[in-house]
Amino acid sequence: MKWNLFCLGVFLTSVFAVSAQNRSPSPTATDLDIIIKGGTVYDGSGAQPKHVDVAIQGDRIASIGDLKTAKAKTIIDANGLAVAPGFINMLSWSTVSLIQDGRSQSEIRQGVTTEIMGEGESMGPVNDRVREHMLREQGDIKYDIKWNTLAEYLRYLENRGISCNVASFIGATTIRENVIGFEDKQPTPEQLDQMRELVRKEMEAGALGIGTSLIYPPAFYAKTEELIELCKVAAKYHGKYISHMRSEGNRLLEALDELIRISRETGIPAEVYHIKAAGKQNWPKLDNLLSRIEAAQKEGLKITADMYTYTAAGTGLDACLPPWTEDGGYPALFKRLRDPATREKIAAEVSKDSDEWENLYVGAGSPDRILLVGFKSEKLKPLTGKSLAEVAKMRGKDPITTIMDLIAEDESRIDSIYFLMSEENVKKELAKSWISFGSDEASQAPEGVFLKSNPHPRAYGNFARVLGKYVRDEKVIPLNEAIRRLSGLPATNLGLDHRGFIKEGMFADVVVFNPATISDRATFEKPHQYALGIKHVFVNGVQVLNEGEHTGAKPGRALWGPGKIR
Repeated sequence: MKWNLFCLGVFLTSVFAVSAQNRSPSPTATDLDIIIKGGTVYDGSGAQPKHVDVAIQGDRIASIGDLKTAKAKTIIDANGLAVAPGFINMLSWSTVSLIQDGRSQSEIRQGVTTEIMGEGESMGPVNDRVREHMLREQGDIKYDIKWNTLAEYLRYLENRGISCNVASFIGATTIRENVIGFEDKQPTPEQLDQMRELVRKEMEAGALGIGTSLIYPPAFYAKTEELIELCKVAAKYHGKYISHMRSEGNRLLEALDELIRISRETGIPAEVYHIKAAGKQNWPKLDNLLSRIEAAQKEGLKITADMYTYTAAGTGLDACLPPWTEDGGYPALFKRLRDPATREKIAAEVSKDSDEWENLYVGAGSPDRILLVGFKSEKLKPLTGKSLAEVAKMRGKDPITTIMDLIAEDESRIDSIYFLMSEENVKKELAKSWISFGSDEASQAPEGVFLKSNPHPRAYGNFARVLGKYVRDEKVIPLNEAIRRLSGLPATNLGLDHRGFIKEGMFADVVVFNPATISDRATFEKPHQYALGIKHVFVNGVQVLNEGEHTGAKPGRALWGPGKIR
């Protein structure tokens, strides 16, 4: 806690110093593009709000204060509304959805102006093996891979036109796939050198650090020592390690120990992706998890976390299967699922709880607590939205056989929702000042190709839910603190240049919303519903949401980590 507040103070001090040096004289009638008048301004630092006006010139915040005599091309009446820095999604899967639709509708309409990507897999670096894998695994959205590196992908999005800013971690899984492939084997010294070199190149090109998702093959096959070697390189460029830990269930605390070890041995700041205790038998572990993180912070380690505001997780149905089934990749999995003897072995392992791997079938507690929401095959799409229990009953088979049949038939991981967490624990996480927010979903729209599957409702509601349900309605945390953790905290943790705060000289990513009406509407049954209450959104000084409607503007930019070689 102390190190976090100290770092935030240092950052804000430097921001204020830069702002003071760059501050222009009082604006004249021809100076300003936009003035947001009469709002209650929450600056992203956690300080109490102020009733001041905010002026935007070009892509920056030009002035803050009493601007009643100033004039501008556009005047926004924010009387009765909150004005905040643009929100930062710490865990975005908009990697493909932004290629399909750069407007980022479901998240812009929640005030999200920056999408952070790279949970385990990233959109680069790409070689022939990774490119073949990416093409084979494409679902409803088809796209050409017109880039080779992660940095080139981010520039591709920027040049194509996006309404939000984007940045990314390097997926350790993607590095592994580039060099080793999809098999369960360890890198040779030469291969480890190749992996380090890929990390070095991407860090110098502006990646944020290393991201892992360690419950999924082939990431599951990586030893801690391999991750330490990659993080040593990222640490040289002021990168961060961010992880879907090796377990969120039976070995939750041991998984945290691994993350802390990586941070301690490499000197790299570390963050826990979507912090949780999964599976009812593991819910009591959350208090210990939180206290262990805070003990590491007191030791001087920079350990933080992010979360989504729901009691259900979203991942593939293949997360019910033991990791060895995917040794060699998805084609090998589908082949195993068509072999009767192998199916018997798989079924026996799925039916039992295990400390060796994270069994989400057992973790959910019941097949009626697993929803099937995204299929690749048109033949199976009518099952979208049904529980595993329902589909098993329809087919006259047991749930585990149904899992294997569906994955083999669809030849995909099958997007699924698992009800794994407790509401009490969600509120405990919300109360922690060092936890920011991520949707763990793709930004999308209730139209076209997006309607072919059901996302987790967090795609449309995660950030509005913080401000509506948990701030206004249930008063778990105050509004100024929630806004800090949606903006200033993640921007500071990531080292984003002049982002995350309403201060003079900062980039003009600004959200204007109604605290009395902001709310999420998306449900598990009907997820394609926009949130309410966001009135205006500006990205890099350009208005992308006006009175709740998208303007069509696409001023989003690729953002870079602090280690980028300029």
